[in-house]
Amino acid sequence: MDKVLYYVHDPMCSWCWGFRQVWQQVQEKLPATITVRYLLGGLAADSDQPMPIALQKSIRATWQRIEQRIPGTQFNDDFWTKCQPRRSTYPSCRAVVAAKEQNPAAEKPMILAIQQAYYLQAKNPSDEAVLIECAKEVGLNTDIFAEALNSATTKQQLLAELKFARSIRANSFPSLILEEAGKCRPLVFDYNDPEVLLRQLT
Repeated sequence: MDKVLYYVHDPMCSWCWGFRQVWQQVQEKLPATITVRYLLGGLAADSDQPMPIALQKSIRATWQRIEQRIPGTQFNDDFWTKCQPRRSTYPSCRAVVAAKEQNPAAEKPMILAIQQAYYLQAKNPSDEAVLIECAKEVGLNTDIFAEALNSATTKQQLLAELKFARSIRANSFPSLILEEAGKCRPLVFDYNDPEVLLRQLT
């Protein structure tokens, strides 16, 4: 019987960025009987308010902790001085929905483009201009993408994904949830060792 492995994430989740390399290795070794589906978790709703300084310091400290815990993970700390941080990840989540709607094959490249813009290039994916730039990078029609970014259909799709993610108890990101015979169970994983997750799937 086929199984579904849900990868629940947020494009602006720093731990998801840290998990990227191991997650790639896991996907390369998955049995053919397992289908991977990405689900958006949605860390923070839309906001135009500047991020409080205390929260900025907390997230910067998290970046440093991830760099220490997951060798090879990089963050560009210039983000905190070059950009006006906002606690708003729903725009980047909608960008993934809009990209997938235009071209299903663009889902993963769009996620990576957002992550690289944020963590390596010190750009703010809470800004629509940055997301449109990412869409262009992955070969999407930017006019169609820009129109879809805040459309009612895109917003409804995101809310549906968030609701489903909550229903399978994916309350932190990343979360790996295996659906088998109609039942879902969370899996444990290691940020540096793909075998921890693979042993539960083979």
